[in-house]
Amino acid sequence: MRLSTRGRYGLKAMYQLAIHYGEGPIPLKSVADRQNLSENYLEQLVSALRKGGLLNSVRGAQGGYMLAKPPESITVGNIIRILEGDIAPADCVVDGNYQCENEENCVTKTVWVRIRDSIDEVIDSITLQDMLDKRLENEINNFIDLED
Repeated sequence: MRLSTRGRYGLKAMYQLAIHYGEGPIPLKSVADRQNLSENYLEQLVSALRKGGLLNSVRGAQGGYMLAKPPESITVGNIIRILEGDIAPADCVVDGNYQCENEENCVTKTVWVRIRDSIDEVIDSITLQDMLDKRLENEINNFIDLED
């Protein structure tokens, strides 16, 4: 199972906006340049994230995008589900309406459920703030290493 570029790039863009949380709107070009992403592609992603309630946009010369909530209130799961939909290894554990002809005798469905639940647990436990904290920790460790 692999995330598409929508999920990966969207997470990078949201992380970049989290770095500048509280500074006002950030131009999409700045986000694209800092994360080495296509600005045109990001426009599609931020539109979905805005509709999903994670971003606010400001039009005009000083416009751009900013997080609609504090970084500690936005999880990786929030971002991924908006851009990718539910993450699961098989259709039978995503949609309750999915009809499998072998469901009564399926010995693998419990495996798919456990994988889905494990993925959900991880992506719902990591916030943008956690990512920012990890960045700060890495910077501090790199600085300490330079002093030695």
